[in-house]
Amino acid sequence: MVAQDYLEILEMPELRGIIFTQTACQAVQHCRGRRQYNKLRNLLKDPRQDCVLFANEFQVYSYLPREKGESVDKWQTRCIYNASAWYYHHCMEQIPIVMITEDEDAIQQYGSETGGVFVISFQSYLKNFLPDLLSAQELYDSIRQAKRERDCESHDNHGKEYPEHLPLQVLEAGTKSGRYIQGVLNVNKHRAQLEAFVRLEGSSSKESDLRSDILIHGNRARNRAVHGDVVAVELLPRCEWKGRLSALGENEPDERTAGDSQSESMPTGRVVGIIQKNWRDYVVTFPSKEETQTQGRNAQKILVTPWDYRIPKIRISTHQAEALQDCRVIVRIDSWESNSLYPNGHFVRVLGKIGDLEVEISTILVENSISVSPFSEAQMRELPSLESPWSISPEDELHRVDLRGTHLVFSIDPKGCEDVDDALSIRTLANENFELGVHIADVTHFVATNSQTDIEARTRATTYYLPDRRYDMLPPVLSADLCSLLGGVDRYAVSVMWEMDRVSYEIKKVWYGRTIIRSAYKLFYEAAQRLLDGDPSVINEIPELMHLGDSSRNPRLEELRVAIQRLTDLARQVRAKRDIGGALELEGVEVRVQLDDKKNIDDLVPRQPLEVHETIAECMILANHWVAKKIWQNFPHQALLRLHPPPCQDFFEALRECARAKGFNIDTRSNKALADSLDNANDPADPLVNKLLRSMATQAMSVAEYFSTGSCTEDQFYHYGLALDKYTHFTSPIRRYADIVVHRLLLAAIWKDGEADPRDYLLSNKDLVELCKHINNRNRAAQHCQKQSTELFQCMYFKDKDPCRDARCLADAIIYSIRTNGVLLFVPRFGIKGAAYLRNKEGLVICFLPDRESEWRPGSLQRSQHKIIATPMGAKSVFFGLFDHVTVRISVQTSRCHKDTIRLEIISNQPYHSPEVELSSQSTQLVKTELVKEVTRSAEEAQLAHRAVTAATIVSQEEFRQYRQTHEPCLYALLEEIRDMALLDVSVG
Repeated sequence: MVAQDYLEILEMPELRGIIFTQTACQAVQHCRGRRQYNKLRNLLKDPRQDCVLFANEFQVYSYLPREKGESVDKWQTRCIYNASAWYYHHCMEQIPIVMITEDEDAIQQYGSETGGVFVISFQSYLKNFLPDLLSAQELYDSIRQAKRERDCESHDNHGKEYPEHLPLQVLEAGTKSGRYIQGVLNVNKHRAQLEAFVRLEGSSSKESDLRSDILIHGNRARNRAVHGDVVAVELLPRCEWKGRLSALGENEPDERTAGDSQSESMPTGRVVGIIQKNWRDYVVTFPSKEETQTQGRNAQKILVTPWDYRIPKIRISTHQAEALQDCRVIVRIDSWESNSLYPNGHFVRVLGKIGDLEVEISTILVENSISVSPFSEAQMRELPSLESPWSISPEDELHRVDLRGTHLVFSIDPKGCEDVDDALSIRTLANENFELGVHIADVTHFVATNSQTDIEARTRATTYYLPDRRYDMLPPVLSADLCSLLGGVDRYAVSVMWEMDRVSYEIKKVWYGRTIIRSAYKLFYEAAQRLLDGDPSVINEIPELMHLGDSSRNPRLEELRVAIQRLTDLARQVRAKRDIGGALELEGVEVRVQLDDKKNIDDLVPRQPLEVHETIAECMILANHWVAKKIWQNFPHQALLRLHPPPCQDFFEALRECARAKGFNIDTRSNKALADSLDNANDPADPLVNKLLRSMATQAMSVAEYFSTGSCTEDQFYHYGLALDKYTHFTSPIRRYADIVVHRLLLAAIWKDGEADPRDYLLSNKDLVELCKHINNRNRAAQHCQKQSTELFQCMYFKDKDPCRDARCLADAIIYSIRTNGVLLFVPRFGIKGAAYLRNKEGLVICFLPDRESEWRPGSLQRSQHKIIATPMGAKSVFFGLFDHVTVRISVQTSRCHKDTIRLEIISNQPYHSPEVELSSQSTQLVKTELVKEVTRSAEEAQLAHRAVTAATIVSQEEFRQYRQTHEPCLYALLEEIRDMALLDVSVG
């Protein structure tokens, strides 16, 4: 069946208008499994392919019953031919029908039976109908050759390398009974030949008593499962359980592990079957000429090495091995038989030369299944253009609130940002309360439901950000122009505006609606922070003010400064309320690649935290929270929200152990306890200690995900990190498809008679669940892509530098984990985390020499709970403890088959003092943190006082009546006044 074996060719955009019969689709489902069937379903759903499903088995004139003794393949072929003939007659014999099959007997039997119905092979179709599509013909030859060899192997070789997989029915029954455990296989990239783990999912995680992942030790126990597959696992007897190897591992497939000590034993099992294969495109490298000569007698069959360490070598057939030795190539796995050490696959296409930047970026995209083809002409025709430019229509003005003359609107974004999703406003109302406005680009005005642009945006699901580029979810005419809230131009927005009490900042009213805005200023973060700090020179960084005279410029500058100051004060109060509920202040490693005018890497710059970052974040969090409440109230079973489940307590063990080394106790029983513990875990002599602990807490967190409210109970909606009962994403519709869905939900919630009813286009709970799975998957891919591309640029930065002579290759590092043969380090200057070995594979121990040099000598390592001691022969012992600072030399470890990696070498157990001084931003952040804490403490005191007053009310109602007779302020109001005075004193100081 062509649909079974050659589906990836049928997916090519050049092959359009294909009619798939129901018989062919069912054959794919039964013979190729759920993943291949879902790919076929997605092909049929994609309107760009113009494919249709013909339900021939439900059509009385095209259905044929299976005859007695007839094989399934012969019956299916007969059904498809009969459907083709019916289709030809149905079209009044005016349109020829081409049936493609790989069954030679069918071609002979039916080829001339009906005039106008041509029965030919797929190869003949490609050569005669698509002679210029060489890529399809090459892919056909590759798949066909792989299929032939696979068939030959299954007949010739009967030796079993692996146990046979159990049938799917047995696996499903065993999973339900509890005999087998279902989960996703995750291979340890540092020990790909030895360690893999199965994380429990679905009913397995709820019904099993297991609290940790299941260890799969060795390739045989993995039983041909590939990283990412959904597998069924049988637990081994407890006496056969093993533990994780605690030594540092390298990404070497032949890694020696003798002498590596193991951690405490954990549940260990073996794979007995694969429930769902999640195979994809893999980027590989061909072996060198020397390696090719040693691979065996048949030079056509080549073992290629995947770029991803977690994927086993793949055997493919090709005549181009020698020509492609220096190239990155895409292959696909076809099968992995029990009599083969390696999976069989086929060649797909060449990416380009190893080491070329564009090729390495393409490799990262392919490895994360990211497609970034140009936007089609059909999509561009839906959008405004130079021939038909966009302008505000009188009809739209009637249904929108015009804020252009009443509100000072401005945006604050990273420098160079083009896709400006959000803008803010704050003003004082007539009753002296504040009005805060969050204004978000009205993308849904330009992107109609199920339009070509909408379908493409849904497929991409997010904008992909790389250090030197981005791949937009929406075409540039929208993302960088019509939807972007640029300064000085009229734009459509969806706004949320709150009236807040001027003293307590309590929300009195909230309004949602479509608006027209004109952003007065397009600021970047650093300029806004300088304005907040009172730096007068910042005026040179604000284009809208640069060319004005002093008389008009100064009042406008002061107006803007006051607005940002009010926003900051408000954000502190909003954050303080979340802090009381247990909101976490987490820490991530974020590095910006600084490029020069020629796109060369100039520097790696760690992101400097500014208070204005948190100000904007708090406003966005507030908007997302209130929109979440609104759409859930109106659509309780089909709203798209975002949840963050509490983390597994076992994941905090490394954090707790690390903190104990400094005498800190980290309480992880709740988010509030964790937040308070992290706030108290401060070392006055080393602020990096708290930064690292927060980073470790971040690593322990569960992953936040989108979900449909119809698929969860309300108690599962909670966002652990933000300490909010309901949360969603509303504020970035230019770069996130989830936000577009939320905009449609919000507009449906506030719909009024006389407007087009948007409720007709809302997704059902079932469809929304599927969409959320897709968006979550694409978000993970975007995060991996961003991380891997940053690592690529980090390697490129150091690759052309001499590590022995260039001072930029020396840096200060801090130890955050100790293993049996080395330590894990964090290099704050470049945002790098990596391993440094104290004992190499030969068993030699590091020895420090004068002038920042080191060498390997015979010796010993002694590891205790919080430190490790290296004792080289003929030298003094050297101690390394958690949170110690050391000097490292940074170099690049190149790899032909895999990605380059950063190599850290400790050259001194003393801190490295760089000539660069970077204290100002750190001190600003410290002042800000203390101020936020002070606000939080005051808010907590006020809350406690309020509770005390309430308690007193309940205790003595008569006493309360007596005190109510006075006109003096109540105790709560008095405490509020004291709190305001305390805040004033702190801010002034």
